[in-house]
Amino acid sequence: MRHSPRKRFGQNFLTDTQVIANIIRAINPQPHDQLVEIGPGLGALTKPLLQILDHLDVIELDRDIVKRLEQTFDPEKITIFSSDALKFDFASIGSNLRVVGNLPYNISTPILFHLSTFAVNIKDMHFMLQKEVVERMVAAPSTSDYGRLTVMLQYRFEMEQVFIVPPESFNPIPKVESAIVRMHPIKEPAQVAEDEKLFSQVVISAFSQRRKTLRNTLCDYLNSNDFEVLEIDPRLRAENLSVAQFVSVANYLAKRTH
Repeated sequence: MRHSPRKRFGQNFLTDTQVIANIIRAINPQPHDQLVEIGPGLGALTKPLLQILDHLDVIELDRDIVKRLEQTFDPEKITIFSSDALKFDFASIGSNLRVVGNLPYNISTPILFHLSTFAVNIKDMHFMLQKEVVERMVAAPSTSDYGRLTVMLQYRFEMEQVFIVPPESFNPIPKVESAIVRMHPIKEPAQVAEDEKLFSQVVISAFSQRRKTLRNTLCDYLNSNDFEVLEIDPRLRAENLSVAQFVSVANYLAKRTH
C-alpha cells in the first residue's frame, strides 16, 4: 500500500534503519511502558516499538495512514487515535506517559506548548525535531537561540539534545538537519509561577522585540522602582534573564495585583 508524503501534513518519513535503531536505543522502551507515538506515519518507529511493548497508543491525523496502520498492525497491540495531536487530551489515556514522535516541523512548536500543559501526566518525551528548534529548546541565557520557546519549556522540562539526524535519513529529503531531544518534566521546580497565564504574558512581552531593553518591553508591567526591588538591570534584554528571573518577575506582579 503506497503512500505519497503530504506537504500539508509536513510529512517526511524516516527511512534510515541505523537512525531508527539509535532512536529506539535512546527511548529504551520497556514492555509495560505506556507509550504514545505522535504521527506514526509509515511505522518506522511503530514496528520496532511493537516488537518490545505490550501495547502502543498512536495519534495520527492522516486518515489514509490510519487505514494503513489498521491493516498493518495487530489491533490487540495498538490503539489508533484518528485525531489532531494539537487538540488531543493526553490526560485521557494515562498519568505516566512516555511520548515519542517524528514531529511535523510546521507544527512542532504548538505541539510542544500543548504537551507542556500535560506535564504532570508525562514521564518523559523523545522527539525528532528540526535541529534549529532543538537548539532553541536547550539554549542557555545570553545566547541568540534563547527565546520564548526556551523559557516556557525549560520552566517545565529538563531537556537535552541526544544526537543529530542528517536530511538523507528521510523521504522526501528535508532541507534542514534534524535532532533527537529528550525531555523530562521537572517534578519539583525550584520556583513555581503563582499565575502561569501572567508568567506566559510576561515572557511573550519581554521577547516581543528582542533588540529592545526590558525597560521598553516590560514598561506595561514594571517601573524603575520595580526593577530595583527585583534586582534586575532594566538595560538588559529578555535573552539575558534566566527562567528563574522570569518566574520572579511574574510572581512579583501576581502579589501586587492581589
